[in-house]
Amino acid sequence: MNGYEKRAQLKKDNIMAATLELLKTTSAQAMRIADIASAAGVSQVTIYNYFGSKEVLVREVFITYIRKTITDFEAFMEAEHSLKEKIEYIIFQKKESSRTFGLQMMKQVWLEDPVLAKFVHEEYLARGIPMVIKLIEDGKKAGEISEKISTSTIMMYMQMMTNQADTMIAHAEKHNNMDTVIEEMVHLFFNGVRS
Repeated sequence: MNGYEKRAQLKKDNIMAATLELLKTTSAQAMRIADIASAAGVSQVTIYNYFGSKEVLVREVFITYIRKTITDFEAFMEAEHSLKEKIEYIIFQKKESSRTFGLQMMKQVWLEDPVLAKFVHEEYLARGIPMVIKLIEDGKKAGEISEKISTSTIMMYMQMMTNQADTMIAHAEKHNNMDTVIEEMVHLFFNGVRS
């Protein structure tokens, strides 16, 4: 990469970082190119030159965020952690994602951008599901998950928990007991309601 390309990439990275920060407090629909330009310290023309439109920029920001999140998740899953630590990590990451971007905002962006929705779906199929299957199979090998329960049933159970995670996180934040709720969710996952 020559000097010009390095400077151009640095500007793009700054624009994307500024957009990510703005998305934490502003919906994609309400965000203006002028706001992004001001936050990134570039002109509006620069943003249009690099991305073409606000929609393409927002898409690139989400794609980059999702790729990094999955890569970090894969690295954590490959490290020497117990199944309990891995489940805690999954719950914590879900909490962080819903803090970074409100769930409703993410759903809205995906509904409005079929390219992004397709990307998320493909990443889920190509990288997400295989990671969960490996997590379960490793848990069975380590004796942390019963061999009596099929992988598909465990995946269905995990999906049920994931589907309700946003409600549980909102409840925990409302009552200011996030750590307790996470501990209890992990306990329920491994032990059910038994002590």
